[in-house]
Amino acid sequence: MLDINFIRENKDLVKKAAENKLVKVDIDRLIVVDERRRKLQKELDDIGASRNQLSHGIKGKPIPGQIEEGRKLKEKYSVLEEEFKKIDEEYSSLMEEVPNIPTADTPVGKSENENVILRKVGKVPEFGFKVREHWDIGKDLDVIDIERASKISGSRFAFLKGDLALLEFALIQFVMSVVTDEKELKKIIKKAKLDISQKPFIPVVPPVMVKPETMKKMGRLEPKEERYYIPSDDAYLVGSAEHSLGSMHMNEIFSEEELPRRYVGFSTSFRREAGSYGKDVRGLIRVHQFDKLEMESFSLQEDSVKEHELFIAIQEYLMQSLELPYQLVLKCTADMGSPDARAVDIETWLPGQNKYRETHTADLMTDFQARRLKTKVKRGNGKLEYVHMNDATAFAIGRTLVAIIENYQKEDGTVGIPKILQRYIGKRSIIKPN
Repeated sequence: MLDINFIRENKDLVKKAAENKLVKVDIDRLIVVDERRRKLQKELDDIGASRNQLSHGIKGKPIPGQIEEGRKLKEKYSVLEEEFKKIDEEYSSLMEEVPNIPTADTPVGKSENENVILRKVGKVPEFGFKVREHWDIGKDLDVIDIERASKISGSRFAFLKGDLALLEFALIQFVMSVVTDEKELKKIIKKAKLDISQKPFIPVVPPVMVKPETMKKMGRLEPKEERYYIPSDDAYLVGSAEHSLGSMHMNEIFSEEELPRRYVGFSTSFRREAGSYGKDVRGLIRVHQFDKLEMESFSLQEDSVKEHELFIAIQEYLMQSLELPYQLVLKCTADMGSPDARAVDIETWLPGQNKYRETHTADLMTDFQARRLKTKVKRGNGKLEYVHMNDATAFAIGRTLVAIIENYQKEDGTVGIPKILQRYIGKRSIIKPN
């Protein structure tokens, strides 16, 4: 949520941001509603003060004139209060529709086709044999079982088995060994030439069910058709650990010394993939249930851009450690989320599809989410401010496994295991079990 004072003073900028993000919201109406809301609030406050003054001025039994004046004030207050409730609901609804302001370097575009490639890293592998896609390789190695998962759960589910299941846990251990180690972070920060805290991340296994109001405050309730809703519990299943990590400190105040506060969360995530009919119907790219490692941070406003850059540096370090070729992409206005001020993706090369596919995202929120969540920091001078928030993918595990299988495939049908992960599994290749 943006500051209403900022909206009043920068109406045209906010209008342009909404237009560029393809968000339909009537900013002019919001300004009118806000003005009426403030006027009603003042009238209610004035009447409340008059009623208090009248009450304090009565000595003993009230005279008829005082009773009549009190009755009129009460009636007027009730009428205005009812009008205020209606106008306040409209105000809140309009405010929730206003998107965050994109950073100056965010490209303006109408679709993901206008995203900007910042750089390509790693060499796209060349194969001396016919390249296969991950679902065929996984089926032959008996490490991906989609047919049995379909029997018990329906389409877009899969069993991960054997060495591929072990590879998932290896990815988890690898990430944790990096982001919880101050020495590792120091190396990443130095390479990225950042002047920022080396404070390590706190590992978290968060809840996977979140209340609708909390999802709304995170700005992640929409599109609802992508969410799994449980009516009996009035709760949504998370689409990412950020939904519960980001709201963890709702209605709380940090001290300045506590920031940055960084978390790395592991969570099973759920998405309907409602808008993907006919797309990626096979394999692990678009499934209803998947595991993710997500990074989240709360920082001072002057550090939030550096936190964003740190998250991207960590993502690149992880990908380079796996020796997977990728491209770093700055997302355009139409392809970024409503709460995002800046969004960067990593797209990893998938030989089976002969193209780059998105595996990571890093989102800078500024104080947009914190305003709704009422998550603040108390400065050394006693001033209260909203914190700034960042979230980013460490690994979307399913898609990372796809990238490993396809990039490390061998002619004999086996799959090599990245060197950095071999220590966790104790083997160099995934082979078909006897």
